[in-house]
Amino acid sequence: MSNAWPQLDYLSWRDTCSAVHLYLQIAGKYRLAHTPWLNHSWNATFYVSPRGLTSSLIPDGPGIEIQFDFHDHQVRGINGAGQQTSFALGPSTVAAFHAQFLELVTDLGGSPTFSGQPNEVPYPVPFKQDDRDRPYDRDAVERFHQALLSIDDVFKQFRSAFLGKSSPVHLFWGSFDLAVTRFSGRRAPLHPGGIPTLPDPVTHEAYDREVSSAGFWPGGAGMDYPAFYAYAYPEPSGFRGARVQPDTAFWQDDMGEFILPYDAVQASADPAATLMAFLESTYEATAELGGWERDLLECGPGQRGQARPHDAGEKRASTALGDEPVEREITGAKGRYHLVIDGVEAEMTYSQVSDSMMIIDHTEVPNALRGRRVGERLVKQAVEDARREGVSIIPLCPFAKAQIERHPEWHDVVAKS
Repeated sequence: MSNAWPQLDYLSWRDTCSAVHLYLQIAGKYRLAHTPWLNHSWNATFYVSPRGLTSSLIPDGPGIEIQFDFHDHQVRGINGAGQQTSFALGPSTVAAFHAQFLELVTDLGGSPTFSGQPNEVPYPVPFKQDDRDRPYDRDAVERFHQALLSIDDVFKQFRSAFLGKSSPVHLFWGSFDLAVTRFSGRRAPLHPGGIPTLPDPVTHEAYDREVSSAGFWPGGAGMDYPAFYAYAYPEPSGFRGARVQPDTAFWQDDMGEFILPYDAVQASADPAATLMAFLESTYEATAELGGWERDLLECGPGQRGQARPHDAGEKRASTALGDEPVEREITGAKGRYHLVIDGVEAEMTYSQVSDSMMIIDHTEVPNALRGRRVGERLVKQAVEDARREGVSIIPLCPFAKAQIERHPEWHDVVAKS
């Protein structure tokens, strides 16, 4: 397997991982304290760089950038006057790192004032009081960085196929995850909050708009292996039952998220394609079940060196129910509705369990037809047929169930429980 997707064994380096997590919190809190608030805490994050992670420019003193160099294993500070200073990453304590970081910022002409309390970690200890000896596994840190480089590349390709509001690909030092988030453009209900050691106002602001979010954890917080995740807020009806790719992905009830182990990606024949399938299928489940205006939000993947073709004047046929006929086929107790557009077929299958009841069990809309309300048309036809034939529908398919729930005028054909 290529070194671009190295093996990651969280349990073998979890103490080092915990230390790096806390070190990033110290530097991240400095950035947070000295930058204007940007929606969803985007002003606080780090970004993957060729050598490690960087804060980008922090408007403090002459302007300061903090770099975690995972090749030379240093924390480096650079200011707008051309000055550089650094200290080594190695076995240490959080308190010692904190003291060295304060000195680095001061030497660069900055003001090292920020919160001294960790967030989103169990049993938080103030940084300057955390005297526990921490190891530093250089090889594990380098493998982690190499994985971040590969993941960052796939996340950025995924981000390029979205015209709506989306986040940068960035690392949150609170939960220690590399993440990318898409937004529907609609307001979301108030998040309940309650995340340990994270102020509720921060959570409320982070989730004040509907999101489809995906990311990568190196491990921790009850998960003993590195993994990718995907979730939606608010969670649309049927989301947790959606079919996502690859087959190694699964729904995790306690976390309320889809999980894909890193090992499943790393061991696959094409890790980048495997990860992209997870990102696309979990987003599509959110967008389809959540009723996002996909035709306004999506575009083709970005091409290197080429501007995206404009779509001014194009007919947005995808926003309207088209004229192509929905066909129905019946074979014994089984049946299906299908629709062909531009040579691509979508289908919805069902079972006729009695003369008066049918079960919709699956809907399949190929990627080429996504965002054109094709699935809605299939469900609509089934509803109309059921109403005409005096048949009740049990929508076991999560997509069909979500469509019917969004159309109160269809509820008369739903079987009463």
